[in-house]
This record gives sequence, structure tokens and C-alpha cells, in this order.
Amino acid sequence: MYTSPAILLKEILMVDDASTDGKLGKYVKPFQIVKVVRQRERKGLIAARLLGASVATGDTLTFLDAHCECFYGWLETLLARIAENYTAVVSPDIVTIDLNTFEFNSPSPYGNNRNRGNFDWGLAFGWETVPSLENKKRKDETYPIKTPTFAGGLFSISKEYFEHIGSYDEEMEIWGGENIEMSFRVWQCGGQLEILPCSVVGHVFRSKSPHTFPKGTQVIIRNQVRLAEVWMDGYKEIFYRRNREAANIKSYGDLSKRYSLRQNLQCKNFSWYLNNVYPEMYVPDLDPLIYGDVSFKSHLSAFPDR
Repeated sequence: MYTSPAILLKEILMVDDASTDGKLGKYVKPFQIVKVVRQRERKGLIAARLLGASVATGDTLTFLDAHCECFYGWLETLLARIAENYTAVVSPDIVTIDLNTFEFNSPSPYGNNRNRGNFDWGLAFGWETVPSLENKKRKDETYPIKTPTFAGGLFSISKEYFEHIGSYDEEMEIWGGENIEMSFRVWQCGGQLEILPCSVVGHVFRSKSPHTFPKGTQVIIRNQVRLAEVWMDGYKEIFYRRNREAANIKSYGDLSKRYSLRQNLQCKNFSWYLNNVYPEMYVPDLDPLIYGDVSFKSHLSAFPDR
């Protein structure tokens, strides 16, 4: 709040996902601009964000994880870019806050260390260095970085465009896969994902989730199956070969609304995404002669002096 011009802040919504502490309202009461929205039962990140977006009154939505700290000037950059391009979904340059000391690492002033989001065929999110060819397309170091995927925890989007593009998949559960799903959807349906180097936000990257999953970690795989079925066309078979557990999931909810969304928005296919957004992505054969796992067994125990 203190790093954002007051004139740009309509409200700050904190979504309480049915916490057992119950003290959040007490802590934020002195700040009139801050409002607490509480879920009656714990539903996880996706439902919490949908709830926050549904009651938000501003023209632009900015989502931030709870464990973030913002540099001065972070918000102006994001809002300015959306004002330039209504279909831009923009993320800040994310720097690490130390998990143990909460020390704020300063961002690099040099562009050769810039990263962008990617994914693997198991549909896990990751980071990679911006390819040199992509860097050459940028006019200077302040220019947006096109990114195939985004982390999903920190981003701004026009509220009108958020609703137009399909917000989140309401039948995804708890957490996991929603950022990859939105990444594919935004690109395939006419938008673009960008990282803005002049906007910097610190984020605590935890070694493990502090929360339990009421239905187990299988909810993540179920979410991934939903996004693969809707957005990846025939390439979903590569995902299923990489994730045998996903291939065995038969109950992943009704997809009719998401199929209708894709049709109504006249979204491009996944082949277009790979060719135009992420041409650097390695694509295995869609119909290989043979595939499977390779395992190695050590026999060093037969040689005790080695």
C-alpha cells in the first residue's frame, strides 16, 4: 500500500480462505481502504481469487500472493501497459525474498539475466532465460518481455478483459494448473502475457506448501487434465504419456462451458500456440512407434571395494 500512489488505489481486498485464526479483520481495521472478504469454507486459491474478483469494483484487477512486497513504481508500470493494450495480461519482474531472513534481493539492472515463464510436458511451470532472438525484438531494457506462461501469483489484468477471457475455470479445485490454463487461454484467444522489467515485486518462495490439500494432491492432476482436454488438442497425448496418473483419471468434471468459451472466442489451436508463441519448445512425436520409462538398477553392491 505504501509503495502505490493513493490515487491509483480503489480498494485492497484481502480474501480470507476460511482461516481458523479469525484475526485478519482486526489487523487491517486501521486501513480504511482495506476490506476483508471471507469464504465460509476453505476452497483454495482458485475459488478465493474468483470471490475477490466478483466483489472488486475497480477497472483493473491486480492479484498478489500474501507473501509479497512491492518496490516503488511497481503499480504504475502495470497499469500504464494495460491502458496501452487492453488485452495485455502483465506480470512484474519477480525477485526473491529470503524465506528465513526476509532479506529483499535487489533486481538485476542488466537485461542479460531476464527470465520468462515456460512449461514442460508434465504441465509444470518453470523459468528460463529469455532467448536472444526474443531479446532482439525488444526496443530497450524497459520493453515488455513476451512470456509463453506466467507464474500466476502476481499479475494485473483489465477486469472487463478478465471476465471476457473466461476468468478462471470454476471447476478447477484448490490450487495447481490454473496459471498454465490461463497462459494457454490468453494466448490462444487473442491476448498476450508480458513481464514488465520496470515493475518489481518480491516474493517468498517456500520450500513446501504450508497447507494441506483436503482431497489430496490429486486435485492438481485433475486440474491439469481439465486444461489439457480443453486447450491442448492432440498434444494432450504427450502430457498423458508423461503423467500416467493423469491418464487414469476419468472423473474431471463437466467441460462444456470451457469448450463453449473456446468456440465463442474463436480461439486458435494449440499448434498455433507452439509455432507462434513458444517455437523454442521441444515437441515429442505425437504418435511414436514406442514409448515408456527407462529404469536403471545398480549392481555396485557386488563389488564391495568400489
